[in-house]
Amino acid sequence: MNRRALCLAILLAASPAWADDEGRGLSLMERGAQLFFEGLLREVEPALDELEGLAQELEPSLRDFAQQMGPALRGLMDEVQDWSRYHPPEILPNGDIIIRRREPGGAEPRDATPQAEIEL
Repeated sequence: MNRRALCLAILLAASPAWADDEGRGLSLMERGAQLFFEGLLREVEPALDELEGLAQELEPSLRDFAQQMGPALRGLMDEVQDWSRYHPPEILPNGDIIIRRREPGGAEPRDATPQAEIEL
């Protein structure tokens, strides 16, 4: 569904009847809602066009990423059965990434930052 059809659907949902039971046309509230949504569409349309251009620009890169990383991510998903058993990844100062397994008792992960050496 293109964006104009989507906006028209929103407009129709906001204004359930184009004419009242006597066929007099739109009430003031309905006409106000119609004008509001038409103005909103005019304001949002440039941003939607820009977003569409960005999506077209990024599409080849995302396809390439999915083709290259897809098998590796699939393998990782097969290896890790239950993600709730792991803490969120930690990035160490040297750039290493650690994913710690949660302790069965619910203990928090120990501090991953190296302790400063103590001079004696």
